[in-house]
Amino acid sequence: MAYKISDKCVACGSCIDQCPVGAISAGDIYTIDADSCVDCGSCASVCPQEAIAPAE
Repeated sequence: MAYKISDKCVACGSCIDQCPVGAISAGDIYTIDADSCVDCGSCASVCPQEAIAPAE
């Protein structure tokens, strides 16, 4: 199951460098490419806003 970024994202950039496969794209609210995400959770563990969670 891939992770997704909610609208709590403040685009701080903490998660981008943590993704081992480069699945996170920058923007007003960052997004995760579900097809590339390897479900490692590295991004969620560093998000200061707790805006990243497993997709349902």
